[in-house]
Amino acid sequence: MPLDVSGGGGRRQSSLNVLGTMLEPCSYDPITGFYRDGCCATGPEDAGSHTVCVEMTEAFLAISKAQGNDLSTPRPEYGFVGLKAGDRWCLCAPRWHEAFLAGAAPRVFLRATEMGALQWCRLDDLNKFAVDLA
Repeated sequence: MPLDVSGGGGRRQSSLNVLGTMLEPCSYDPITGFYRDGCCATGPEDAGSHTVCVEMTEAFLAISKAQGNDLSTPRPEYGFVGLKAGDRWCLCAPRWHEAFLAGAAPRVFLRATEMGALQWCRLDDLNKFAVDLA
């Protein structure tokens, strides 16, 4: 049984990364993750599977905005500072796979990418964009 790291609240459990080891944090600045705890962990509430830790690029941010998912504009009402190139972020696995197929996938931190991403993305594809294993 996975270790409960929610402080007893039962919200999320510790996770493994796509390499089968303990999930490492993705980013605390800006704070990322579905649970806004810096990690790309997932749970039943996370319908988007925010599991792929990426390094944002101008190209990806522009494509995402053009597709209706504006990640660069700050949204203070949601506590969202807006992303810029170089920021690390927990991206939805289906969105990363879509960008991969379009030839515009951002680079990936495998040690911070949660195992659940493999439901949407092939490990071989993620490896091609790995920053932390290069």
